[in-house]
Amino acid sequence: MRLRAEEFRPRAGRYAFRVVQPRPALRHTTLVDPMRDWGYLVGDHDGLARLAGLFSFAAYSPHTVVHVPLRQSIPRDFPQGVPVDLVLVHQTLGLRPSTWPALRRGLTHGVPRTVRTDERRTARHAADWEDIWERRWDRLPRTGRVQPAVHARTLFLSGARDTFAAASVRVGGAAGSGPLAKGAVKGYDVLCASLTALLPLSRGRGTELDIGFQAYPPLAHFTPPGRSARRRRPTAASP
Repeated sequence: MRLRAEEFRPRAGRYAFRVVQPRPALRHTTLVDPMRDWGYLVGDHDGLARLAGLFSFAAYSPHTVVHVPLRQSIPRDFPQGVPVDLVLVHQTLGLRPSTWPALRRGLTHGVPRTVRTDERRTARHAADWEDIWERRWDRLPRTGRVQPAVHARTLFLSGARDTFAAASVRVGGAAGSGPLAKGAVKGYDVLCASLTALLPLSRGRGTELDIGFQAYPPLAHFTPPGRSARRRRPTAASP
């Protein structure tokens, strides 16, 4: 997959970072703060598919910060909650969420880029993580899970190669299965997948982050896969 993006080189103190944003923005994808409410990521096919690609890119770019602005997306009736942006960063980079406001102010004068992902490699490493999770889900080390944190209305997901690859496959699965789900053609949001299993365990109420599909209105543009596109009825003036 090829993704259009914009690259920035902001500084925070003595350190400079490489930050990549998708272009154009994911206007029909929204994210609710999972640390305060029930975490819900919901988007259309294009938004979820590109987000899956961004997770895959993040998996193999340990020195790059992936920033996905979602707070300015077109509002939806559901879910109700606090909208947040999304940042994907490798645990080895050591980026603290408290540093983010300074970096975000430096996201100006970006350079257009095209980033590429390898779906087969992503699927292979995702399968490795899923296999380990099935055998010892309650004993995974810290590096075996995605660490969430929220700061400055931004959800930070700090992970590693295999965890981001697993997230990419799950988000991509939602992009593929969502349009086929019952109710999608009527514009309802459809729960398709979840990232909860990738997050840390908790003795109490754990952090939940589910993934849903919803076609954006008006629905005249939306045709479920496998169904022929509706032909527009000719007007009276048409031959």
